[in-house]
Amino acid sequence: MVSSEYERRIAARFATFDQDGNGYIDREDFSTAAKRLLAEFGIAARSDKGQALYVGAEAFWQGMAGIADRDGDQRITREEFVNGAVKRLRDNPDRFAEIARPFLHAALDLADGDGDGAATVADTARVLGCLGVQPDLARAAAASLDADGDGKVAESEIVTAFARYFTVPE
Repeated sequence: MVSSEYERRIAARFATFDQDGNGYIDREDFSTAAKRLLAEFGIAARSDKGQALYVGAEAFWQGMAGIADRDGDQRITREEFVNGAVKRLRDNPDRFAEIARPFLHAALDLADGDGDGAATVADTARVLGCLGVQPDLARAAAASLDADGDGKVAESEIVTAFARYFTVPE
């Protein structure tokens, strides 16, 4: 039996993906997230970074659809998300991390202003905000990802945390 607290947390995670709030996750939600990130960081869609973000968004969508879209309608409902993706990925967060990695890599590349392979905590919070995380939570989450206190968040830190957020209900 799934607890109501678990359901509430998973519903919030579903809402993060459902960028337009229409009650399901589809390819357009991933495209919307990419557009928001590009606008936030002032990057052109036709640039190398812009194209990498769109390719990552498509890969992320394909991975999620392959796991969760049980009826093949190219939309993931909340029920499919809770009963499909989360249950299947909870036991294997590394699989989720690999599905998300191309998109997260490209998103962090947008936020990596100095090209050192990591984004500042503030820019990581901006990324999270573009993905629908509330500003206070985005800032706190970004700060918590900076495990060594250097003011930067590396790809490995965010991919692992992202996978845990979507696969571990606690």
